[in-house]
Amino acid sequence: MADLFWLSDEQWAVIEPFMPKDQPGPERKDDRQIISGILHVLTSGCRWRDCPVAYGPRTTVYNRFNRWSRRGFWKSMLAALAKAGWAGDAAALDSSYVRAHRSAHGGKGGRRPQAIGPSRGGQTTKIHALTDVLGRPGVLLLTPGNASDVTTAPTVLAEAPGRIQRLAADKGYDADWLRADLRKSGITPVIPGKRGRKRKIRHDRPRYRERWRIEATFNRLKDFRRIATRYDKLARNYASALALAAVIAFWC
Repeated sequence: MADLFWLSDEQWAVIEPFMPKDQPGPERKDDRQIISGILHVLTSGCRWRDCPVAYGPRTTVYNRFNRWSRRGFWKSMLAALAKAGWAGDAAALDSSYVRAHRSAHGGKGGRRPQAIGPSRGGQTTKIHALTDVLGRPGVLLLTPGNASDVTTAPTVLAEAPGRIQRLAADKGYDADWLRADLRKSGITPVIPGKRGRKRKIRHDRPRYRERWRIEATFNRLKDFRRIATRYDKLARNYASALALAAVIAFWC
């Protein structure tokens, strides 16, 4: 059982206060055991049906994840932790593609979009992230892979868990209107201009180097195999898996 994932005492101390209390119906199976099982699936990349019996009935593990995902529980936990600990002195904004496995297609809901779209890498989902000065994600937003970074930026920034003093982003976010909006909100943009610009953009090069943290954030999130490749048909469930991975990797 050395290869099984188990929540440490420190991780559980962070998560336990968020567990629902006084719920109607029969008493729940041990929360720590079940959530450890959920995290085992996310880290190993195995199918839900292959979740080891050490975590309890595999249907219980999946149903707990799915039911709480439907309630927005996992995303709410990330939002609460980020709001409490946010350090936005030097935030960073970026996105990363994730390949959608063939099993991720065909989600229920008719034509309801499930954040999958064509890109150079095929059918992908794009993760948009806003991180604080320590590289901890406070906002994680999903779009289809063909969504524009710069036009999605206001939606991501609107969910910021706290104040931002300066924002580092790459050339994909080079737009005069975005710079103006940031300054109007009291945020100093640290965004280089595109090569073809007639009017050259000056930016703070030393502070721009702080952007490496958000690249490291994506790498760390993709250590969870079910984050590195999307298997979930529903965008809601993939977003929930992403939120739980972020809680464990950065906020515990």
